[in-house]
Amino acid sequence: MFKKIFFCVSIGAFNLSFSQNIDKEKLDNYFKVLDNEHKVMGSFAIADHGKVIYSNAIGFSDVENQKKADISTIYRIGSISKTFTAVLIMKAVESKKLTLDTNLSQFFPQIKNAEKIKIEYLLNHRSGIHNFTDDGLYSTYYQLPISEEKLIDIIQKAGSDFEPDAKFSYSNSNYSLLGFILEKIYKKPYAQIIEEYIGKPLQLKYTKVGGKIDPSKNMANSYTYADSKYVKSSETDMSVPIGAGNLVSTPSELIIFMNGLTSGKLISKESLEKMLTFKEHYGFGLAEVPFAGKKGFGHNGGIDHFSSVLYYFPDGERTFAMITNQSNFENNNISIAALSAAYGRDFEIPSFTVIHLSESELQQFTGTYATAKMPMKISVFVKDKVLMAQATGQGAFPLEATSKTSFKFDTAGIVINFNPTKKELVLLQGGNNILFTKE
Repeated sequence: MFKKIFFCVSIGAFNLSFSQNIDKEKLDNYFKVLDNEHKVMGSFAIADHGKVIYSNAIGFSDVENQKKADISTIYRIGSISKTFTAVLIMKAVESKKLTLDTNLSQFFPQIKNAEKIKIEYLLNHRSGIHNFTDDGLYSTYYQLPISEEKLIDIIQKAGSDFEPDAKFSYSNSNYSLLGFILEKIYKKPYAQIIEEYIGKPLQLKYTKVGGKIDPSKNMANSYTYADSKYVKSSETDMSVPIGAGNLVSTPSELIIFMNGLTSGKLISKESLEKMLTFKEHYGFGLAEVPFAGKKGFGHNGGIDHFSSVLYYFPDGERTFAMITNQSNFENNNISIAALSAAYGRDFEIPSFTVIHLSESELQQFTGTYATAKMPMKISVFVKDKVLMAQATGQGAFPLEATSKTSFKFDTAGIVINFNPTKKELVLLQGGNNILFTKE
């Protein structure tokens, strides 16, 4: 099944002093634990002033042939592709091929509100155009080649969710449209534009528009892991997420790209400043990233069962990139550990020790829990002798016991501590600590 392209930039913040020495041995041990527990497969890199000072690869790129990943393994990067597309648009603006005020109607007048949608609104997800990957229909064609005409027809029929520039709402449709606009103004395929204006100037070997995955060329498949086995995921046809999520790369080359962007090798300082003009935490293909009192920027990505991260912090000139092709662990926690290491801060190596509780012991935690802090409720129940939790409007997930009253769900970085006597639970996730009371 497909995994839609997404982004998320919550990294937890804590104000602490930093040293500048990276504990490579401990970071190696951190990833070794994740590898041994089948929590994550993928590649990782940390840079200081654009120079890679740490890299690692764990797990398999090709499970079926038992091929291990290495630092040159090529992965799909999902929505980090949007940053590349935004850079190309800014380059086109510099060349006066269009402006940020150019209306979408100049290219696709059939899109609703096209005469009121500026290029700028596509870049910062304020166009109101409905996200085509949110619809159930998407699952019927995402593995098949698609033409520009067909994808534009899908986007046009999906319509608009709100008036242009009324608010931020993440939509892959925006960047697919930008990908097609680039092809029109340059009169070249998107893949050729990427190569000519980003690949060649930065001498990137692996970063390009992806195609059918070929493990013999060190391209990774993506997987899920359950019941002690890996299952290969389905493949999105890369014609579908043009401009929004169709690139492949490696963590080290993503760092080269970010260094090229921030050092003026791709676009001017003025253009980068426009990309970094954030509205509701999002600029042009870049999002705000807070960490330890520092302000960085970057993007996340996800496609099929690949996940990716590219974060840059001007304060200290640190960059972190990772791409995973299987994960049963919260990538946010990996980012925190890696960035802590990058800034010489201590970090914890996770423990995956769990204990078994009887069904009668689990029953004491069941019920519906609510909090005054948010409308969301958490339903806790036992299914097939496993304690389950389900938040309002979301899918149920299993909880593993780490003590008689503490449980975790590693995939989302969730910890739940119960107090049956007080009929309460405390939810910990992403640095948040929220008390819920049983109704």
